[in-house]
Amino acid sequence: MTEALCLRPGDDVANVLDHVAAGDTVTVLPERLALTAAQEIPQFHKLALRDLPAGTIVRRNGIAIGKTTQAVAAGTHVHVHNLRSLRARPRTDRKDM
Repeated sequence: MTEALCLRPGDDVANVLDHVAAGDTVTVLPERLALTAAQEIPQFHKLALRDLPAGTIVRRNGIAIGKTTQAVAAGTHVHVHNLRSLRARPRTDRKDM
């Protein structure tokens, strides 16, 4: 069984605890939500918990970590290929948070 950890209710992503292959069922703790991985996800990377339209502010551990650059389906790997970080941007450029 593959598991992912979501520390705050309402987060958009969870971190997978082991490498995930496409098609694997991932159990998100502590809620015990079951998702099917849409693609391979490396260990400790992020998994989308719900469909995220392009331009969505993504939260992990209750903190805005980035904005989707394209639509991301539930069960998809969330990383630099579909998420633009908000952390390294100057505060004056963070109006969308």
